[in-house]
Amino acid sequence: MRIGQQPGGHGFAGSSRAGASRAGDTQSGDAVSDTTASAPAESAPRRALALFMAYVALTKPRVIELLLVTTIPAMLLADRGQVQPMLILTTLFGGMLAAASANSLNMVADADIDKVMARTAKRPLARGAMPVSHAFVFGVTLGVISFFWLWLTTNLLSGVLAVVTICFYIFVYTLVLKRRTSQNVVWGGAAGCMPVMIGWSAVTGTIGWQAVVMFMVIFLWTPPHTWALMLRYKEDYQAANVPMLPAVASETKVTKHIVLYAWATVAATLALTPGSGIIYAVVAVASGIWFLVVAHRLYAGVRAGTPVRPLKLFILSNEYLALVFCGLAVDSVIGWDTLAQLLG
Repeated sequence: MRIGQQPGGHGFAGSSRAGASRAGDTQSGDAVSDTTASAPAESAPRRALALFMAYVALTKPRVIELLLVTTIPAMLLADRGQVQPMLILTTLFGGMLAAASANSLNMVADADIDKVMARTAKRPLARGAMPVSHAFVFGVTLGVISFFWLWLTTNLLSGVLAVVTICFYIFVYTLVLKRRTSQNVVWGGAAGCMPVMIGWSAVTGTIGWQAVVMFMVIFLWTPPHTWALMLRYKEDYQAANVPMLPAVASETKVTKHIVLYAWATVAATLALTPGSGIIYAVVAVASGIWFLVVAHRLYAGVRAGTPVRPLKLFILSNEYLALVFCGLAVDSVIGWDTLAQLLG
């Protein structure tokens, strides 16, 4: 298999010239003086904006998108046939704060290896955009706010689940599993499954079987999704001595595991059909077939030794999960009889 590299980067260059003649007219001297005095004032807003954007990047906003994709459908399913906009908005805000906290603290813990890997070398702490201590305080503060926000606007269970998610992601995945086992993504992915639990508990105050199934859908989806990306950047993880499966195993073994987990993911989506309607069932089956076809093509290409594009599966897996949960959301809002009701 040949996986191509796409080099890229940004460079910044600048130069400044300043000078003033001892013997010059007053107007020329004033002009130089005014320019010199205004330079710091002009650069201050830019520095402030750059720092603000660095803190935004610290939260990994693109990763937080998964929160929106999974939390809303979970809440709609929990209150099937009903929509509570304010509850959804307050839960999403609290969940976003929790995810931002976990992501920020993850960057604090991974600052050393982020400097080594080309894919992460431009992250805020890797390039020294702010002190590590400031990032740590920022992450902890977001976590504390998320707990109290969810407690006060939804219920205590949702706030506790948010704190458990942050602690698991940092102390179990980042500090223990990530640098010690090739199964890190498998077990560490549990943190990314928690938004459906938080969403469900915000509506019901409990954790129902449907929430557990949704948790398993994301849990089983995470390895093939992540491994597809890591196949593309496995040299980065090898350089950083992080034992992600694609960095320590053959591409044949990795893609075989991707296929197995893809099948398990699709099976988990179908396990949710008794608690949902016909719309979700059709979407889950159709999108599941699509997901499996692409996973098998990747595996077949690797075995045949032909050029493949693992990033295609990575991108498609995002679209697949979005389709499944959007189908669930639409099905829940319409509120037709569930398959269990129709067959019962």
